[in-house]
Amino acid sequence: MLIALLLSFGFVNSRGQDGEWINLFDGETLDGWSVHSGFAKYRVEDGTIVGTAVKRSPNTFLCTDREFGDFILEFEVLLVSPELNSGVQFRSMIAEKEMVFWFRNDQGQLEPRTIPADRVYGYQVEIANESGGSSGGVYDEARRAFMTPWWPKEGSKASRAFKDKQWNKYRIECRGSSIRTIVNGVVVADFMDSLNESGIIGLQVHDVGNNSTPYEVRWRNIRIMPLSL
Repeated sequence: MLIALLLSFGFVNSRGQDGEWINLFDGETLDGWSVHSGFAKYRVEDGTIVGTAVKRSPNTFLCTDREFGDFILEFEVLLVSPELNSGVQFRSMIAEKEMVFWFRNDQGQLEPRTIPADRVYGYQVEIANESGGSSGGVYDEARRAFMTPWWPKEGSKASRAFKDKQWNKYRIECRGSSIRTIVNGVVVADFMDSLNESGIIGLQVHDVGNNSTPYEVRWRNIRIMPLSL
């Protein structure tokens, strides 16, 4: 597993009124959002945001124009195509230019990881099909990658929280260094990490390589409650 050595970032903390819900999606337009990292397609249909995979597109993210620090984020998601892996970024950043991260590998050797300009990186809550058992786990997109303690254990109640062919309710709680994810009322991840203290929210359509099938994922009822510690 790659372990972060040292990273230094600047953050902007954007808050609404503490304790009040803010709708991030108005149900009709993509106002307040922009696409980054790839060229998958996003549209509004029947009060939902629909993400559609595109052949040879990198991972793509529909990102909020605002950043948030401590908050509760809720949304519902439906994998129309269970073959399509997806996720939602939180406390994440968009690279303004090419960046290089340095990590130590399992052998303790320093290794660079380079990301291009416009690449989204940071915490991502996993959305995957029921059989995968990983939904609700947290992945460090384009940075430290898979972190075992942030992932549901195989065969656990948490690994079975997500359901195929139905809307699934997610809740993400970020308070200081405390991060907690809940899927359909089941706590999946609960850990401490302070690499990011604020950032954007982003809806992911995953890279599907050369597959031309227009796999789809849908989100609705996306809202956030800013918090104070």
